[in-house]
Amino acid sequence: MIDATAIIMTKNEEKNIVDCLKSMKGFAKRCVVIDCGSTDRTVELAKKYGADVYFHEFEYYARQFNWGIDNCDIDTEWIIRLDADERFPAALNKEIEKIIADHKGKPMNGIAIEADLFFLNKCMKHGIRNKRKIMMFKKAYGRIEDRLRDAHSVISEGYSVSTKHRFIHYDFKNIDSYIKKYNWYATREMQDYIDFVNGGSTNIKTDKAILAQRKKKFGLYYKAPKFARCWAWFIYNYIFRGGFLDGKEGLVFCFLECYWYRFVVDAKIYEYEKCGGEMEKLKALD
Repeated sequence: MIDATAIIMTKNEEKNIVDCLKSMKGFAKRCVVIDCGSTDRTVELAKKYGADVYFHEFEYYARQFNWGIDNCDIDTEWIIRLDADERFPAALNKEIEKIIADHKGKPMNGIAIEADLFFLNKCMKHGIRNKRKIMMFKKAYGRIEDRLRDAHSVISEGYSVSTKHRFIHYDFKNIDSYIKKYNWYATREMQDYIDFVNGGSTNIKTDKAILAQRKKKFGLYYKAPKFARCWAWFIYNYIFRGGFLDGKEGLVFCFLECYWYRFVVDAKIYEYEKCGGEMEKLKALD
């Protein structure tokens, strides 16, 4: 077991929370669930499986998570950033324990991990599959950057390392939930983009691969014409990066993730620019 607290934010996650918490058993010293108004059995199950549950009204992800760091009596050296639909397999836990032991006394303040992403019960092996984030950081040096969408873990000093093993991103919810969630994400992405064009910074102290990916998004992708860029992103991931090799599941995933979602983001950017739109008040996904 490592000296770490896993922070998990929830709203109506009864289908996911148990497996998430089970993956932390014997690995993290403590699990904290920050709920923002679940109406299902999320809170009941979280308590049953050993988590300390707090309630906090949702503003946006980064602020919610950082509230947890500051208000949940966390006294462990490490913090684990975990979503309810994510799990740490045993092999990853063992690798992390070794990494922490090997770097003891050194300024290694973050651990970046890539995902095995499951969609329609199938692991995506091609196309857009390299979800990566600093999922662990030392409390004394880490936060979540204050962004409305695509908020990454940042460390104030020191360095981060990467694991060989992957975490599992496995959401048991259906496509209805996926579309609802990504429509919600699209609004946040639009707001993040508007902040960028108004002078917001994208340069952060985080994992180098994550930073390079962000620079490509804002320095290349968003320079391309609206509505055409989502087609290009779909073709690139589905054809050139082999998304078609993941079968029908790969087609559905690539189309929704690379074309549909990005088209909706562009539509919301266009709507904002045309109508001089007022920013939607942030709230949790129902």
